[in-house]
Amino acid sequence: MLKHGGRILEAAQQYQIPVSEWLDLSTGINPNGYPVPTIPDSIWQRLPEEQDGLITAAQKYYQCQSLIAVAGSQAAIQSLPLLRTRGTTGIVTPSYAEHTYAWEKAGHKIVHISSNEINQHISELDTLILVNPNNPTACTFSQKQCLSWLENLNQRQGWLIIDEAFIDSTPELSLSQLQPLAGLIILRSIGKFFGLAGLRAGFVLAEPTILNNLNKLLGPWTLSNPGRFVCAHALQDTSWHKQMRLQLLQQSRRLQALLINYQLKPAGSTQLFQWVQTEDAAHIHQQLATQAVFTRLFSEPTSLRFGLPANEPEWQHLESALQYLAALCRHKNRPSMQHILQQSI
Repeated sequence: MLKHGGRILEAAQQYQIPVSEWLDLSTGINPNGYPVPTIPDSIWQRLPEEQDGLITAAQKYYQCQSLIAVAGSQAAIQSLPLLRTRGTTGIVTPSYAEHTYAWEKAGHKIVHISSNEINQHISELDTLILVNPNNPTACTFSQKQCLSWLENLNQRQGWLIIDEAFIDSTPELSLSQLQPLAGLIILRSIGKFFGLAGLRAGFVLAEPTILNNLNKLLGPWTLSNPGRFVCAHALQDTSWHKQMRLQLLQQSRRLQALLINYQLKPAGSTQLFQWVQTEDAAHIHQQLATQAVFTRLFSEPTSLRFGLPANEPEWQHLESALQYLAALCRHKNRPSMQHILQQSI
């Protein structure tokens, strides 16, 4: 099992700091998520039904008629490799590690490529997997680029899979409104922008043949009835969408400015996280943890991902931890946090 952000109980045990005192910035999930409506008792008592309005709400939100609901993007990530004969799969890295894990486990040959090497390798691939915006680097791919790669893959009945888990804040980047296109599979999540990761809900947008095969593999009731109820409400609340996109943009700019002020200039940004690339990422991660601030640490390349604080006390908590780091740098006569030496904790 791969490790992900959000392991706050593990961090609390490791650093002997109570869970209630932690600021968890490790997940990249909207900390002020959609307010869950009251769920009627009848919803809990019945099996899910396709006529409950969820698919209609999703079709309108994603501007796509050809889609199915799944138990989060993860369900599709694990299942899609099983729908193709073994071939060569290109994955732009660094990226969300579950894609590599799933395709490798299913016996496909994996080719790891950087974002600027796609054109060089596209003709060798049967499947290309992109995360747009990418997690954790935040790099983006244009519609023109994606359609060009799809055209190449179509020559071999190949697939272009685009994981759009972080795209809701910038919907203009999405290809969802172009679906269904031959060989194009788009994964969407309710977890990030809507802040409902615990719901384990998402959607797959693709041509009907692919969706039918995926449905057969996943089986019935992939999404719980309460989950479907909450999802439908969230997808239809257009005023909340508009307000949240503006709020996240403002908060993202605030986080970026704060990190720059403490000499941790992000190398990539989305509305939900900032990505800081530094050779001392592990040391900075550890020192922030001693101050009960939990970041997401990456080893290749060595970097940190900072999610958004939820409220003003959390913003103050983060700044206090950054001040601690700055003081540590001065104590060691170092010019910046980029040169923090290993500290015992």
